[in-house]
Amino acid sequence: MQISGFDYSRVAVDGDIALNVAMAGSGPPIVLLHGFPQTHLIWRHVAADLAVDHTVLVPDLRGYGDSDKPADQDGETYSKRRMGDDIVAMAAALGHDSFALAGHDRGALVAFRAAMDHPATITHLAALDVLPTLDMWEVMRGTLGAIGFHLYLMAQPPGLPEQLIAAAPDLFFGHFLDLWTRDPDAIPPDVRAAYLKASREAIPSIVADYRASATVDKAHDEADRAAGNRLGMPVTVLQQDWGDVLPYDAVGLWREWAADLEHRTITTGHFVAEESPETVTTALRALLAR
Repeated sequence: MQISGFDYSRVAVDGDIALNVAMAGSGPPIVLLHGFPQTHLIWRHVAADLAVDHTVLVPDLRGYGDSDKPADQDGETYSKRRMGDDIVAMAAALGHDSFALAGHDRGALVAFRAAMDHPATITHLAALDVLPTLDMWEVMRGTLGAIGFHLYLMAQPPGLPEQLIAAAPDLFFGHFLDLWTRDPDAIPPDVRAAYLKASREAIPSIVADYRASATVDKAHDEADRAAGNRLGMPVTVLQQDWGDVLPYDAVGLWREWAADLEHRTITTGHFVAEESPETVTTALRALLAR
């Protein structure tokens, strides 16, 4: 399944690894990164709008969708640093030495790491409904861990989580598509089926992505925090309103990382780019004007 009006290409980024990339438009470049358990299709509405006056690049992340899914050899194959380097290499291969970057969920973690590691390349950063990895682990403790049980499941050593998920993949991935969506019509049946198919085919790499967040990704964030490193570019964060379910100071946590921060809480489900594309597009255009 593809985004209507977009051209597709496979772009080599790391040795023999290539990403599936949808492209359209002309003008200042912006890259849009999807999250779990989805593919680049999450951006279909927003990407079409932005392509009116921007060059829009929408890849499947390493290990997801139609992008390559290398075996995890060293525990770092799916680190957000490696995945962020993919995005910088992809953009460079397509002629863009600097670009704006927006991510949702897992894609936002990749975007955050890319912006930390490549501050001269990422001009603007948007993160949708996520906390940086280190803050996520600090928040998701005690009874709140039940909400993020999948984080702990997929952090386990190789073998068990892959087998458990493979026993009922549509039930597992569909659980999150249903639970995290306030507007069921936002993900129509054909798109939902595409997400489930893509996830079934990517269980080892999806688990490796999450496992990296409990180990090497957390270590990278800790090193930046200890060094006092912060995001210097304009940053926009859109967060769904959890009310009292997740009682943490999201604005305060993000402000520790971003000097120039615009944080908005919106009434939507987790899949903000599909449930409220107009809100996301407006926020991204405002970010790009900063």
